[in-house]
Amino acid sequence: MPKSPLASVLAALALATLSAAPVLAQSEDARAISEDIFGSKTPPDDAYGAFQRGYFLTALAMALPRAEKGDPTAQTLIGEIYAKGLGVAENVARASSWYALASKNGDMMGTFELALLYQDGRGVPKSREKAAELFKKAADAGYMPAKYNLAMLYIEGVYVEPNMVKAAELLKEAADSGLPEAQYDYGVLLMEGAGAPPDPQAGAKQIGLAAEQGLPAAQVEYATLLYLGKGVTKNLPEAVTWYRKAALSGNAVAQNRYAKLLAVGEGVDLDLQEAAMWRSLAKRQGLNDATLDKLLVSIPPEDLAKAEERARYWPGEPPTATADAGPLLEPAAPATPSAGGEPPKAP
Repeated sequence: MPKSPLASVLAALALATLSAAPVLAQSEDARAISEDIFGSKTPPDDAYGAFQRGYFLTALAMALPRAEKGDPTAQTLIGEIYAKGLGVAENVARASSWYALASKNGDMMGTFELALLYQDGRGVPKSREKAAELFKKAADAGYMPAKYNLAMLYIEGVYVEPNMVKAAELLKEAADSGLPEAQYDYGVLLMEGAGAPPDPQAGAKQIGLAAEQGLPAAQVEYATLLYLGKGVTKNLPEAVTWYRKAALSGNAVAQNRYAKLLAVGEGVDLDLQEAAMWRSLAKRQGLNDATLDKLLVSIPPEDLAKAEERARYWPGEPPTATADAGPLLEPAAPATPSAGGEPPKAP
C-alpha cells in the first residue's frame, strides 16, 4: 500500500537540512518534488518552502494563522508535522485533528492521510469502514493513491461491496498515472483475467513498468515471467538481472531464486559460493528451501564458510575480505512489497 506522498519530500530533505542557512540549490529538488505532489497552480507557498528546507518550526508558525482561518493546505501541512514529529514531539492524535479539518475543507491529501490513520488505528480508533469512506472521498476527488487503496478494498470485499470490475478500473487509473504499486497489481489482474479480460502481454508490460520503478515484488514477478516466457519472450539472462536487482534490495524470494540459478548455472555462470551467500541471506529472513540446500550439498566447507561470513556483513564485505572474495555488492534498499497477489512460484 502506497506510503504518504509526503514521504518523498522528506527524503529530499536529507541534503537540504545539512546546512543551517537556506541554500537555493539544495532546495530546488525538494521544491520540484513538492510541486509534483501539491501542484503548482498557486503562487509559491512560504510555509511549504520552509518545510522543504527543513525549517519545520518556521513552517508551523507560518501555517498556523492560515490554518486557523480554514486554509486546508496549511491544515494538512500541520498534520504532517505532528504526525511525523518534525521539529515537535510526535502527536498523531493532534495530527488527525488537523487532517480532519483539512478533509472537511476539501483537501484530498488531508483526506487520504486521515484515511491511513483510521486504517491503522493511529491517533484515532481503528475503523476500516471509516478508512474506506475517506479513501472513496479522496478517490472521487481524483487522488490516485486513494484510488489504489480503494481498489484494494473492492478486492478484499469486506468494508465495501466486493467488485473486481470496479477494482480493475481504479487500478488502471492509478497505473496510468504512474503509481508502481498500481501498475504491479493491475498487471496481475490482467495476467489472471480478474475484473478485466485476460491479457498476458498487457499484464506483463504493466508489471515491467513497476519493476523499472524499483518495486521489488514487481521485479521478482517480472523476472519469473521472463524465466517462463509468459506474456513476454523467454529471456533467462534478463530474468537473472531482475532477480538480482530485487535480491540486492533485500527481497528474500529474489535472493532464494537468484541463489538457485547460481547453483545450477542457469542464465548465469555457476558459482556455488555466491549461491550459498544468497541462500544464507534468504534464510536470515525465514525463507528455507530444501531444494536449494540439495543443490549446494557439494560446496567445499571453506567456500561455505566464506559465503556465510560474507552474508553476515552484507551488503558490505567482511573486514578480512581479500581481493578474491569478489567485488563489493551494491547497497541494499528497504523492500516494499505490493499489497497485491502472492509471489510467483520459484523457478
